[in-house]
Amino acid sequence: MATVGIILAGGRGERAKPITLESADYIRSKALIPFVGRRLIEWVVDACREQGIRRFYVVAQGLENRSQIMLLLGHGERYGVEVRYSRPSFDRYNVGSGAATLHNLEEWDLTEQALVLPVDSIFDFSLAELEASHRAADAVVTVAAVARTPQEVAGKYGAMRTDARGLVAGFVEKPSLERIDELFPEVRQDADALLPTNAGMYLVDCARLREAAREPELMRQAQQRLDWGGDLLPTLVERGLPVAAHRINRLGDLGNVEDYLITLKDVLAGDYPLMNELMAEPASDSPRYWIHESSLATRDDITGTTLADKIEDGSVVIGPGVRIGRHVAVGSDVRLEYADVGDGVELRAGARLSRSSCGDASVIGQYADISDSYVGPMVEIQSDRANPVRLEGFSAIGDGAQLWRGSRLSGVSVYPRLRVPTIANLPSGTRLTNSDDILRWI
Repeated sequence: MATVGIILAGGRGERAKPITLESADYIRSKALIPFVGRRLIEWVVDACREQGIRRFYVVAQGLENRSQIMLLLGHGERYGVEVRYSRPSFDRYNVGSGAATLHNLEEWDLTEQALVLPVDSIFDFSLAELEASHRAADAVVTVAAVARTPQEVAGKYGAMRTDARGLVAGFVEKPSLERIDELFPEVRQDADALLPTNAGMYLVDCARLREAAREPELMRQAQQRLDWGGDLLPTLVERGLPVAAHRINRLGDLGNVEDYLITLKDVLAGDYPLMNELMAEPASDSPRYWIHESSLATRDDITGTTLADKIEDGSVVIGPGVRIGRHVAVGSDVRLEYADVGDGVELRAGARLSRSSCGDASVIGQYADISDSYVGPMVEIQSDRANPVRLEGFSAIGDGAQLWRGSRLSGVSVYPRLRVPTIANLPSGTRLTNSDDILRWI
């Protein structure tokens, strides 16, 4: 029986602001976050399609979320798949990821095997291996697990306790290091021990899960608030239903600015083989980078030379892990590494980008130094040699914002379309959401 895909795409993307904002009061679906030249949901669909999933069900929420996704995916024709959407009348039942799944399993009358996955993560996994583990355990649900160190888990991820058969015996939601030491004796005995954590992707036996969900208490929870990790899975385990864990290769979280940028760097470095297979062949293997032919032929307006000329004579240095989209203009003395540069971008002379994303049609001024930062579409960074702009520390500049010469930002978020005068020394974690926020700091 073929596996179908269920994509949970109804979240509001609050943690990922300003990446999920098109303006201060208009939020884009997490499914439409730009990532390595495409939208997240496109990567999800393609990765699953390449492993045999041809039918998808998208759980959406609200007018904007649903219409944005439908406008991009349609009914799947462009992607060689079939896509169906949750009904608007079911939005009121989508109170948590678990509740949304259970209600829509009934609405769609699914009885086969389904892969349930979020839209704000990318995965490197083998569906065939996941299915084999699921069959071997005769599981109602098999949880995709990622192995992490106790330090990585503490306060951030849910950990799972498994028995000798590999079935999940219990869940611990975001435990402290002390709690990990108490519940996982292997950590005390082996300093290199890794803990299985819930990756947020589940292979489910739809018929058996629907039967289990008809238990009165679970039905009551599904009318109020029922999340997969914190509610549904622990309830299934407590009732003695077989929930298995299967370790996958890797999970990339894109739910906040820092995780987005870390995952971006890892993908560009080649650490996600499944993503590598979906990307075009690199223009160079050493260093490994992708540059669209239109950008290689584009001349900058100062020297009149093409990017290909500059790479050849060494006046532009392209390091490893760089992707440059279409019709990008690159000035002299630009240095790039682990950078994702969108279509129509202008990189003026002397600009530096590392471990960063630069959105479509943005303008990066002369000698701007950008590291570990997200720059959205249509951003203008007014920088020059005497007054360079510096972004670092997981900063994020929202769509259409403008930064004046000499700004220094570390760990700061600027919301869309703001005009930010020269500013520095803001505390990390500051969010400039409107003009009043800016006035407080100048």
